Amino acid sequence: MPTYSYRCTECDNAFDIQQALSDDSLTECPSCKGKLRKLFNTVGVTFNGSGFYRTDSRSSGDSKSSSSSSSSSSSSSS
Repeated sequence: MPTYSYRCTECDNAFDIQQALSDDSLTECPSCKGKLRKLFNTVGVTFNGSGFYRTDSRSSGDSKSSSSSSSSSSSSSS
């Protein structure tokens, strides 16, 4: 279940709560019954492994094209 952050516009009470995606957003502060506002945070994403960098796809593409051209040239000479 994802965790959502809320902050009250009246009393500045801030808290996090786990809610299902199908649950409605909270609208009332549990402390003062004021209006809540959902906070959005940045999410860090890390891409690991091969295939995520320009140099990864370029080096594998060059070796395939050179091996296919050498095999086609050797088969045509036989």
